[in-house]
Amino acid sequence: MLRRLHPVQPDSFEFTPANLEWAQAQITKYPEGRQQSAIIPILWRAQEQEGWLSRPAIEYCASLLGIAYIRALEVATFYFMFQLQPVGTVANIQICGTTTCMICGAEDLVAVCKRKIAPTPHTLSADGKFSWEEVECLGACANAPMAQIGKDYYEDLSANSLEALIDRMSAGEVPVPGPQTGRFASEPASGLTSLLAAKGGEAANASVALASDLGETLKRIDGTEVPILTKWRRNPLAASDDQTGIDTAPEVEPRPSDGAPADATGVTEQEAQASSAGRPVSKREPANVRADETDAVTGKDQD
Repeated sequence: MLRRLHPVQPDSFEFTPANLEWAQAQITKYPEGRQQSAIIPILWRAQEQEGWLSRPAIEYCASLLGIAYIRALEVATFYFMFQLQPVGTVANIQICGTTTCMICGAEDLVAVCKRKIAPTPHTLSADGKFSWEEVECLGACANAPMAQIGKDYYEDLSANSLEALIDRMSAGEVPVPGPQTGRFASEPASGLTSLLAAKGGEAANASVALASDLGETLKRIDGTEVPILTKWRRNPLAASDDQTGIDTAPEVEPRPSDGAPADATGVTEQEAQASSAGRPVSKREPANVRADETDAVTGKDQD
C-alpha cells in the first residue's frame, strides 16, 4: 500500500526540552557513527508528542541523527504504526479487526466509529477530537473485541461500552483502561475455576495500574512523565526497578580478573584455551589431551 505525506503540513516541529533530552539519551545506546539505528524510537517519540508524523517532524528527527531526510522518510512510510495524517486531539481509536475480535463483534465497534467519529478511517471527527482506523491483531485475543485508544488497551468491548467511552473521553474524562466488563485480566469470562487462592487483592492488573498511576493514558507524552534513565551506560547498584533517576554506580566497572592471571596456570582470561574448557582436571587425564595442556595442569616441564 502506497503511503504519502498529508497535503497539509505544519510550518515546523521541535521536541519539548524533556523529549529532546530523552531522545539524546536513546542515541547513546548505539556506537559512535551508528546513531541512525535510533530512528524508530526517535520517530515514535515525535509521534507521541504530536499524535502524528508531519514532514517537519520527520526532517527534524533526521537532522537530530545526522542522516539524510529520505532515510527517515523511508522508515516513516514503511511502518503502519506511524500516522502520516493528523489524528484526533483526544485520541485515535484503533479497532482490532483480526479473526478473534471479528468473531466477537469488531464489526459492531467499527460501526460505532463510523457513526460517532467519521464514515471513513483516518478522518477527523467534526469537532477534531477523534479519528479511527481498523488495524491488524493487537494480541489481546482473550479479551476480544478490543481497541487500542491512545497508549492503552480497552478490552471486552461492546458497541454500547465503546460508545460510552467515546462520550466520556469527549467530555474530558480518562476512563480506566483494561477489561470493561469487570474482568481482572485474561481469566475466563465466567470466572476462575482453578488457582482460586492465588488471586491477589489488587484492584487492577499491572498494566492498568501503571497507566493509571502515571496518569498519561490519553495525554501526549512531553517527557516529564517518568525520570530519564540510561542504565545501559552503567552498572546500577540500585534495584532494577529503581525510578529515582540517580546514578549511584561507579563510572568504571571493576573487573575481578584485571591484572591477575585467570588461574594457577598463569593463563589470562584473554589467552584461555577454548579447547580445555570441557576437560576435567584430575590425576588421570583423558586420552588425546594436548601435551601443552597436560604440562600446564601437572606442572611438568615440556623438555
